[in-house]
Amino acid sequence: MTLLVSELATQKMKEGLVVEDGYVFKEEIHFTVLKTSLFFSGDGFTVYDSKGQLVFRVDSYGPDTTKDELVLMDPNGRCLLTVRRKRPSLHQRWEGFKGERVDGDKPIFSVKRASIIGRSRTSVTVEVYDSPGEEYHIEGCFSQRCCTVINAVKEPMAEISRKVDPTTCVMLGKEVFSLSVKPGFDAALAMGFVLILDQINGDSYFDSDATSEPTVHPTTED
Repeated sequence: MTLLVSELATQKMKEGLVVEDGYVFKEEIHFTVLKTSLFFSGDGFTVYDSKGQLVFRVDSYGPDTTKDELVLMDPNGRCLLTVRRKRPSLHQRWEGFKGERVDGDKPIFSVKRASIIGRSRTSVTVEVYDSPGEEYHIEGCFSQRCCTVINAVKEPMAEISRKVDPTTCVMLGKEVFSLSVKPGFDAALAMGFVLILDQINGDSYFDSDATSEPTVHPTTED
């Protein structure tokens, strides 16, 4: 009976926006997100599961402090999601496209800041196109790696948090953090939100309060 209820709940949540079916899971999933450059905001990311297997990657190296378009890929380089900054936009509006965006493609969602004043705390709204009533809000402080994606009825769908090394119990620097995704919510969509938050926040690692150097590759966790 419990399993049936769980499957029904998963199916209900899956009726929401899905970028890639293969990244919708029946149980809560925990990822380690590694920012692959310490010098330029938004340079790249690699994302690993709890077994240390590569799940997502983002390669966007270059000297620019912000990028107007980023591509989320699977481990084999297949494009899953493209996020693009819409200009002009006072609220730093970003739009998401399934797969690799080409001219003429219509976005499937947009993300915008709730306020153009200040950036220390994250408060953004996600509007899902062609799905009336479906929306998400992201609340918290991304610069401190502490924020939550909630749906229209205030249920948490994904959480971003600081990561602690399980072998030393030491909190790692902000370039390594955790992304937890609830059952039925698309992990590719959640990672797309991370890319946008990183660009909106535009934080600098020169004032990072890191207490430990990050590992190059996350270790396997139980």
